[in-house]
Amino acid sequence: MKDIPKVQRSTTNSIWQRALSGARLAVPPALKTAVWLVKITIPLSLVVSLLNFFGVVGYVANFLNPIFGLMGLPGEASLVFITSLFLNIYSAIAVMTQLPLTIREITILAVMCLIAHNLFVETAVQAKTGSKAWHIVLLRVSMAIITGFALNWMLPPQMQGFIPAANVQAATEFIPFIVGWAKSAVILTLKITMLVTLLMVMQQLLKEFGAIRVLSKVFSPALKLFGLPPSTSFLWIVANILGLAYGSAVMVQEVRNGTVTKRDADLLNYHIALSHSNLEDMLLFVAIGAPALWILIPRLVIAAAVVWFRRWWLWWAKP
Repeated sequence: MKDIPKVQRSTTNSIWQRALSGARLAVPPALKTAVWLVKITIPLSLVVSLLNFFGVVGYVANFLNPIFGLMGLPGEASLVFITSLFLNIYSAIAVMTQLPLTIREITILAVMCLIAHNLFVETAVQAKTGSKAWHIVLLRVSMAIITGFALNWMLPPQMQGFIPAANVQAATEFIPFIVGWAKSAVILTLKITMLVTLLMVMQQLLKEFGAIRVLSKVFSPALKLFGLPPSTSFLWIVANILGLAYGSAVMVQEVRNGTVTKRDADLLNYHIALSHSNLEDMLLFVAIGAPALWILIPRLVIAAAVVWFRRWWLWWAKP
């Protein structure tokens, strides 16, 4: 067998060294982030589980059941949606996994939560990149509710899929209830740690090898369908891979540098307000049974429609 040329071996070794170095750099902050997320989601999961065990969830359900019933959801689903408004997707899923929901209900609720979640943090990011905060909050909350009604009308009555075992049986005694919750908490912790680590390693590798910039050029033509200017392609990639919270530093810096104008950033904000983090957050809901296409395509369609309307409005309203 012929020897591999030294230049080729050197290049191959260099690539592997860069990949390993990038992975090593990503693991410590990934674990730190995972610990932070676990500190939020596990206590919240316990609180909601206790509320459910002692019947508090039932009272909330009775009050909100007429409203959420119009969206094909039980009243208990309001806890998931309200949690998503103020906290992140991990927290919303922590609540969701404690409730007896069907795949159809999980799908509707997943889309609503993906549109409107973590409003305090993400709205602050978008306000720094050119959009009015109250516009973004009103847009996300209203479109989440409207989409919930629309999906209830569109989705087939019977949807096949996986229903978490924790949703099938409910413990009637406190000790078995706590044991069951502890088991689900351990599984959730492992999932969070593994997923966050994989995603942050992927992010670091994309950055190390310049893949994000390449992807931005590849997706630039497709963004025209969404009504977005070519200058926003890189930030669109960042928002979809890293999300608004994790990608905030990059997004703010691009606007400050003048790489993206405030008008273009505003158009982008109207899109990513409704559809972002389509790698991490979407996979989390897919992991608990939501069909990927049903939670992705409706948000992309709505985001495109909103941006084109925004462009028309800016054109019509200009002096």
